[in-house]
Amino acid sequence: MARQNANVVVIDGKAVPIEGERNLLEIIRKVGIDLPTFCYHSDLSVYGACRLCLVEVKDRGILGACSTPPEPGMEIRIHTKELREIRKIAVELLLANHDQSCPTCFRNGACKLQEIARKLGVSQVRFAPVREPVAVDVSSPSLVRDPNKCVLCGDCVRMCSEIQGIGAIGFAYRGHKTAVLPAFGKGLADVECVNCGQCSSVCPTGALTPKSEVEEVWNLLADPEVTVVAQIAPAVRVGIGECFNTPAGDPTMGRIVAAMKTIGFDQVYDTTFAADLTVIEEAEEFLARKAAGEKLPQFTSCCPGWVQFAEQYYPELLPNLSSCRSPQQMFGSLVKEMLPGQMGVSRQKLAVVSVMPCTAKKFEARRPEFVKDGAPDVDCVLTTQELARMIEQAGLRFNDLEPQSRDMPFGFGTGAGVIFGASGGVTEAVLRYAAEKVTGQTLYQTDFTEVRGDSGLREVTLEVGGATLRLAVVHGLANARVVAEKVKAGQCDYDLIEVMACPGGCVGGAGQPVNLDLAVRKRRALGLYKSDKGRQLHKAQDNIFVNQCYATFLGGVGGHKAHELLHTAYGSRRRISDETLVLLGDTREPRLAVRVCLGTSCHLRGAQDILNGLLAHIVDQGLENAVVVKASFCHEACASGPNVEIGDERISRASLETVLAALDRHLKNPLPPTAGAGRECGQGCGCGKA
Repeated sequence: MARQNANVVVIDGKAVPIEGERNLLEIIRKVGIDLPTFCYHSDLSVYGACRLCLVEVKDRGILGACSTPPEPGMEIRIHTKELREIRKIAVELLLANHDQSCPTCFRNGACKLQEIARKLGVSQVRFAPVREPVAVDVSSPSLVRDPNKCVLCGDCVRMCSEIQGIGAIGFAYRGHKTAVLPAFGKGLADVECVNCGQCSSVCPTGALTPKSEVEEVWNLLADPEVTVVAQIAPAVRVGIGECFNTPAGDPTMGRIVAAMKTIGFDQVYDTTFAADLTVIEEAEEFLARKAAGEKLPQFTSCCPGWVQFAEQYYPELLPNLSSCRSPQQMFGSLVKEMLPGQMGVSRQKLAVVSVMPCTAKKFEARRPEFVKDGAPDVDCVLTTQELARMIEQAGLRFNDLEPQSRDMPFGFGTGAGVIFGASGGVTEAVLRYAAEKVTGQTLYQTDFTEVRGDSGLREVTLEVGGATLRLAVVHGLANARVVAEKVKAGQCDYDLIEVMACPGGCVGGAGQPVNLDLAVRKRRALGLYKSDKGRQLHKAQDNIFVNQCYATFLGGVGGHKAHELLHTAYGSRRRISDETLVLLGDTREPRLAVRVCLGTSCHLRGAQDILNGLLAHIVDQGLENAVVVKASFCHEACASGPNVEIGDERISRASLETVLAALDRHLKNPLPPTAGAGRECGQGCGCGKA
């Protein structure tokens, strides 16, 4: 037996050294014991909800291993009869209230609940359910939320709040009614969700999953009148193999092409072609801004989750976003302009399918900015997981397929386009272009390893052609918020900021095969850098097919045609749509309407205090039958908050005193129903309200 003062813990009689582990769970797993848990992730806070990692500590009783720090001399038992029974009961209770349509579940075969039930030997469920089935939320274009499969582990809540800094979902109610819900019980599409899907990547069951478009794609392929072409994003090639038991990071592009051709796609292209286009357009935009000293820092705009985040929380920074479309949308708009003439088909009969590592790309493809003549530039978006499912449905042995080449010209891309899939890759690709452009000399050493790495926020200063460039590379939207706040406050002097919503960049996208091992994400990124090294060309400006496209179709970098097809603009977006919550009064009766904005900006300026004081005043004065008070969540006038609307009057920069005075005035002198029609609010927001 180890001495009490030795820097070890004793696990089932075996002394194990303490080497900086934060909790007992980390020490137990270090010695090769896979103690089950739903709610523990190394990059999230300790929650301790599932109670599966319970251990018995001598003289202390039964404790959660994930939330108990190690102390020298601790004696721990893991597999006592009592502990085994507690774990089995915990899983049975979860299964009792769980939708058990496992064979048809998206996560079937990759479900943590299935795995743990099997490992613990749960062969029956001895408890009756206490919850009634509820409706499945399919409002989002990117995700499906099935509360009937939720085990209340809280992983999604902590991911959304801690890593992404959003908090679009959270716990509601108490006891057996406890549920994980979007704000006010709304659908995911109606709250501030940015569609990144990271919640689904940590969900251990099928409660949150990417929204499948597999059937839509099968239907397109089955239509003899439709020509179906595909583009494959860089990160897909180093991720999909994991679905077929190949090592993470191994590039499988040739087999992906072979599988898709066998399935029935007419042409299979590579999004790296459009990534090279993005490099050239974005780098030229950056150099022009740098020369003029305007609208800096420039934020990248390749990530749709980040773009939506900026639209929701930082509309004042939208002029700093690059006007470039993402590679997915550049590809869609370009091929739908070029291919109909080349292939002899109409635009309406040409379907573009994207294969992406990202669920937010599904939302992006449906943005109205990317629809022309009633048809989207990109018709369907498959995640890496969905393509793997299609390959399985087709009965193909993926690892036995003979590799095939991509179709030209949109199947050719340089190494600069390939590294887009890793955090820092966009910045490095732009530097490869900008360095050559600024110096006028051929760049032979193309690696800018300074911008590579794993940390969520990296700051780099480089000298390029006598000019100093200050760069920031960010992944995870909580980190993006930190940087955005600094930019707003004028506390940084960055020139270029790359933002990716998903940890690690696109290689860590929510559409990739689910694997919570951080080493897997690193191997995927390494696979992209190796693929770059294996190519003959590493700079976007060396892509001969891109250069031909400019010469014969786009008419030059930054030209009118290029701007029309490759650029866009973004605008402020409401945090919560259809966002009124009745707090006092009856909406069925004609009463004076009072709306208090509780959006983030107004809340920070004191809107909650105004609302509390207003409600107290109404009750004290017995005015409950005269007014209806609602909380709303964006009046699109954030800079002039707090904002309160009473009848058809908006009160900006409101205080409790000005609101009560306006309320008294309206109650004494009510305006006719049509009063104020056609007048502007004076805030320049275009709302048309008085």
